[in-house]
Amino acid sequence: MSLTVTDLTNQLIASYAKVGGINHLDGKNLPSKSRIGTVTSELLRLLFPGFFDEHVIHSSELKVEIAMLMDDVCDRLENEIYRGLEYAPPEGVAKKDLSKLARKLTLDFLGRLPHVRDLLRTDVEAAFRGDPAALSNEEVIVAYPFVEAIAVQRLAHELYKDKVPLIPRIMTEWAHSRTGMDLHPGAKIGTNFFIDHGTGAVIGETSVIGNNVKMYQGVGLVARSLSGGQALKGQKRHPTIEDRVTIYANATIVGGDTTVGAGSTIGASVFLTQSVPPNSLVTYENVDVKVTAKRDKTATDFQI
Repeated sequence: MSLTVTDLTNQLIASYAKVGGINHLDGKNLPSKSRIGTVTSELLRLLFPGFFDEHVIHSSELKVEIAMLMDDVCDRLENEIYRGLEYAPPEGVAKKDLSKLARKLTLDFLGRLPHVRDLLRTDVEAAFRGDPAALSNEEVIVAYPFVEAIAVQRLAHELYKDKVPLIPRIMTEWAHSRTGMDLHPGAKIGTNFFIDHGTGAVIGETSVIGNNVKMYQGVGLVARSLSGGQALKGQKRHPTIEDRVTIYANATIVGGDTTVGAGSTIGASVFLTQSVPPNSLVTYENVDVKVTAKRDKTATDFQI
């Protein structure tokens, strides 16, 4: 005897009652992933006018175009932020004040878009300088998935700093699904940053990255262990990368106590679990990791 639609429905309803924890019924209306994706796309248009539009924007029309887009983004984002605040109200904020807080957070965030653009300009220039295959800054913006990944991360980081629930991570996962780069909104990333090729790069929540850092595909800045689960929340779990460091493909750098000193180079496929001093060259030799001072030839080599 074949099952009917009614039978299938009843089976699934019974599962909802039996398997709790993955239902969201009769609760607050959560932020919408699809709407946040739309807002993120519109934010990219605000950051890079003329690059993500289907028609030419003339300078004479710029103010009107941007005002219309800003108004739309403001309304959409405020609504999603309100939903996030309803889901996880900040301590000490009454429900009646959530709407006012959502408005303030939205306007404060949009007011920081010029600052985000300043950072992104350095990233685009770093990508162009660092890739001889690049034809121009324009090609970098329209064709390199890294630009979308870092732009969304920098946007989401601003909301993360404001402790906006859910939305920053939804934004970066939207970019992750499109670019293959998993850049957590909590990561602190300096200027002139570039991930060449990019696919599979992972930057964890508490990572700190200095200025003029270049990474390649498959690089992971990860935690030493997550066996502690929620007990690790708020702790420094991911590495610190100082200025002018280059990290080649598929290298993995592990742990919140691990610092890569300024001016260092991490070779491909290295698995690094402890700090290295400035100006180090870290490579694999006979399976072991070898650390050599690149500029100070009197330094002593040592094995990890």
